[in-house]
Amino acid sequence: MRIVILSRNPKLYSTRRLVEAAEKRKHEVIVVDHLKCNIEIERKAPKIFYKGEYLENVDAIIPRIGASVTYGTAVVRQFEMMKVVTCVSSQALTRSRDKLSSLQILARAGVGLPKTVFTNYTKDVSHLVKSVGGAPLVLKLLEGTQGLGVVLAETKNAATSVLEAFNGLGARVIAQEFVKEAGGADIRAFVVDGKVVGAMKRQGKEGEFRSNLHRGGNATVIELTDEEEKTALKAVKAMGLGVAGVDMLQSSKGPLVLEVNSSPGLEGIERVTGKNIAKEIIRYLEIHVE
Repeated sequence: MRIVILSRNPKLYSTRRLVEAAEKRKHEVIVVDHLKCNIEIERKAPKIFYKGEYLENVDAIIPRIGASVTYGTAVVRQFEMMKVVTCVSSQALTRSRDKLSSLQILARAGVGLPKTVFTNYTKDVSHLVKSVGGAPLVLKLLEGTQGLGVVLAETKNAATSVLEAFNGLGARVIAQEFVKEAGGADIRAFVVDGKVVGAMKRQGKEGEFRSNLHRGGNATVIELTDEEEKTALKAVKAMGLGVAGVDMLQSSKGPLVLEVNSSPGLEGIERVTGKNIAKEIIRYLEIHVE
């Protein structure tokens, strides 16, 4: 099988692990920077030109696409037009990277979520704070990742100050209820082909409500409850993803989904669980190409 990994950096842990897992299973694998691809659109003859040659006879792709989602999605769609199997479809990639759209899809599917309000430069802070259950509340930039652009507003006045600052930058904001009982921790469930293949609990460092490992948090292996596993699988199914990381909070109302990530990192989950997640992703492609 000939596999293309769409990644901007072949040295990243996740990219390297996928290459190793594919080669160990005797597959040919190429790492392609999707931003350097030329997309040639022609009726019944879609092509992708990369570094002096056409990418041909490709059986499957693994999109590892972050901020470059717009052009990255177009490249994935072009491969789909070429009848190439992908573990993340272009449509699912677009949905998952749009926080507003993804939360609407999850809510429609009946997935538990924190109370959330999207605002487009609102000045009615009182109503916004009240809508998510009062202060404290969490304010997030719509385009933020890895805990960046996320602020805990302890009071209504603090929320007003943060919103004014974000509005001054022309930034759109998400307001969410603060789930105190989560204790600055969340759960990451890694799902491949409708099955949870690994899960960890991430705890923020002391005094930090964000649990991202990139922010200095730590992680431990966890066995999901039946409800947590069911919630993770329901969220991934609603988003239409073959491979995904589901971030959840443990609350008094049950598991609440924060985000469904279409390009979840492998480093944390593999090191914490000791499981070969990269192999699971390659097996997914093998099954679906067959």
